[in-house]
Amino acid sequence: MDNNDRLTRLRYALNIKDNDVVEIFRLGGAIVTKDEVRALMLRDEAGVYTEELSDEKFERFLNGLITSQRGVREDAPEPALELHHENANNLLLKKVKIALSLTSEDMLEIMDSVEARISKSELGAVLRKEGHRNYKPCGDRYVRNFLKGLAVKYRG
Repeated sequence: MDNNDRLTRLRYALNIKDNDVVEIFRLGGAIVTKDEVRALMLRDEAGVYTEELSDEKFERFLNGLITSQRGVREDAPEPALELHHENANNLLLKKVKIALSLTSEDMLEIMDSVEARISKSELGAVLRKEGHRNYKPCGDRYVRNFLKGLAVKYRG
């Protein structure tokens, strides 16, 4: 799963329109146009995205999503970018959890709604900071199921 796919699935799950995506990128510190957003969603005949979404822009989108959902904190410094392609799934889960004010129990319920079983300790391991002794990289399957569960919850 690449960043374009993560963005497309998250956008669908939360029913985010083009104009809102542009605004979320702006809140995260990245300037994109509506045409650039559409280009990030386009695939060619082989199913490959025509324009690649960089790790930095994807993380800026996630930071903007937090700001759009929770508001701007006046006393907070701009968040440092920490995305490396290996932990993009972990970062997506953490930042969506923050943006939507989800508890771990909420996340487990979302996963259960699409019959994806994950234990509380496994969830805790993928939400930990990279480098922690109990950190576990999150696989694409968990993210796909989580985003599918979000779609069920937010789109009906």
